[in-house]
Parts: sequence; C-alpha cells; structure tokens
Amino acid sequence: MALWGIFISAFLIGFSGAMMPGPMLGVTIDGSLKKGWIAGPMVVLGHGALELILIIVMALGLKDFFSNPMVAGFIGLFGGAFLAWMGYGMIRSAIKKTVSLTDQKGSKKTGMKNLVLSGTLVSAINPYFIIWWSSVGMESIRQSFALGLIGVLFFFVGHILSDLTWYTIISTGFSKGKKILNDTIYRRIILLLGIFIMIFSIYFISSGLNMLKITKITRG
Repeated sequence: MALWGIFISAFLIGFSGAMMPGPMLGVTIDGSLKKGWIAGPMVVLGHGALELILIIVMALGLKDFFSNPMVAGFIGLFGGAFLAWMGYGMIRSAIKKTVSLTDQKGSKKTGMKNLVLSGTLVSAINPYFIIWWSSVGMESIRQSFALGLIGVLFFFVGHILSDLTWYTIISTGFSKGKKILNDTIYRRIILLLGIFIMIFSIYFISSGLNMLKITKITRG
C-alpha cells in the first residue's frame, strides 16, 4: 500500500506542474497542429529523459545527503512551502480565470522540428522546473527512497504518467482541430488539484518539522 500511495501522490502532484501553461504546453500544441496526437508523447519523452537523470542523481548521488535529518527537515519545509504556494496559485488562477488553453494555441516557443529534443530543452531552461525539482521533487525522492529503489521507481512512473496523460489529451484534442477540454472545465480541474496540493503541502511541512525535532532530540 505504501508503494501505491507513492504512485498515486506522484501522479496527482505531477498534474500540478503539467497542467499549468508554460513552454512545454506551447511546444506540444504547436507540434500537435503539425504532427498530430503523437506530439504530446514525443515532448514528454524528452521531458521524462531529463527527469530520469535528475532522479537517478538524487536517489544515488545524494543518498548520504538525504540521510541527514536536519537536511531532510529543511527540504521538507521548503518543499511544503513551495507546494502550498503552487496550490494557492492554482486556486487563485482558476477563480480569477487567468489561465487558458486557448491562449496557448499556435504558440511558437521553438522552431525545432525534433519534439523529443524540444521537450528536454524547454524543461532545462524553465526556472519553474528547476525550482520544483529542488524543493518538491527532492522531498518526494527522499520519501520514496525510504522504501528503496522500488519506491523511487513507483514515484517516477506515477509522475511521468501524469505528464503523458495530460499532454496526450492536449495534442489529441488540438490535432483534431478542437479542444477536448474547454477553459471552464480546465479551470475547474485546476481548482480541485490546487486544493489537493494545498492539503498535501501540510504533509510535507509536518514531515519536515518531525525530522527537525528528531535532530533536536538527538543533539539534546
């Protein structure tokens, strides 16, 4: 059950980043108008390759780093705070109707023909991507690694499936000349996910506080 809990939470949290407008969404929509529904999976393939490298480095290269209770505590607090900020932003943008799929149509964020490479590059140069992985992503890996490499594997599969699901829906919808989701439904989904993210941030923060308490007790 613990493994499936990691998978489900990774899947749901992954949507928080996948569904927000950004360069990856622009590249996917632009590619879908030219290459059809396959554009979404191709972009995610490049994006996922970069994420897999990051996860391997975090899980193996930073093993000793994660085992330090004080470090783990601060990562949990930072990750939880960022997650809360992200959830608040999702709720706010949904209520104020400042997010839209329509505005992304025809976006030419990149002229590159290789969508796999585009998925990698637009992720690497996206500040939001870097901040997410240095906070929420790092804390997620730390908790998953408590169950060993199998826990990290379940996290990665759940996380990448959220990207694959969303961007395939987007590329399929736009390749057919119409959106499967209109802006109203899109904003409602973001609102619900934002509420979930806010609730989940409490878990991250409480986990971080518990780790810092362990450090205090050990040193006391």
